[in-house]
Amino acid sequence: MPPADAPAESDTAPPEAADAPPDPADASPEPAGPPPEPRPGPSGAGTGTGSGEGTGTGTEDTLDLKLTEELLGLIGEDRRRAAATGSASSGELLTDPGTWPGATTRAGVFHLVPVVLERDLALISRWMNDPAVAAFWELAGPDSVTADHIGPQLEGDGRSIPCLGVLDGTPMSYWEIYRADLDPLARHYPARLHDTGIHLLIGGVNHRGKGLGTTLIRTVADLALDNLPRSGRVVAEPDLRNTPSVAAFLSAGFRFSAEVDLPDKRAALMIRDRTYRDHL
Repeated sequence: MPPADAPAESDTAPPEAADAPPDPADASPEPAGPPPEPRPGPSGAGTGTGSGEGTGTGTEDTLDLKLTEELLGLIGEDRRRAAATGSASSGELLTDPGTWPGATTRAGVFHLVPVVLERDLALISRWMNDPAVAAFWELAGPDSVTADHIGPQLEGDGRSIPCLGVLDGTPMSYWEIYRADLDPLARHYPARLHDTGIHLLIGGVNHRGKGLGTTLIRTVADLALDNLPRSGRVVAEPDLRNTPSVAAFLSAGFRFSAEVDLPDKRAALMIRDRTYRDHL
């Protein structure tokens, strides 16, 4: 799984890094485990768990989580209901964020655009190699390291969708939108069917240290709730030590639910409830 808290809302931005450290916020990314001790999602990005980590580091993978018969039955029944009602998301674990409308924010118009590896790999890999990002996502190295992380998500069953965050036409952040109830994270908290998780990093020094992480976290959480009507809440699990990330989620309308011991970190379980979204 990916890291869950990349730099999000720190007040100081690293010097001279064209497209580098992330805005601590996410995450990440969240989102039966492999033989090694599982480790849920990005440890520094602002989010829950993420998805396929193909780097051989022993991290647990969203795509490798085996579904129980009970959960498969619930998903099957959910899909049958969706088909009966003509829901556009029938047969899908998540709808395509690329079809979600853009959101007007104080910083400009924001869209989520699903990653196309051939087009986006070099940019995302550059972000992953920034020390501030690498400290949490642990995907520094050649482009193949990032490709091995993103590829399984693109080739999987749709439970995790990697996206670029595009602000006024400029790609400036990386997001993973995933089914948290189908993620290894679900072993560590009372997951509900259709919980949606997010991981993120903000690339580019010009987009950091200005509160933009908070703005975009709220924006993406609201987009998820608006476009995934069966999802009652959005979850994230930033590293508890990543104070700026936790603060960004709180400012974005998430509530601190619990401290959670994950295989690779002690995390702050952050939840944005559909019920209270208009009050937080």
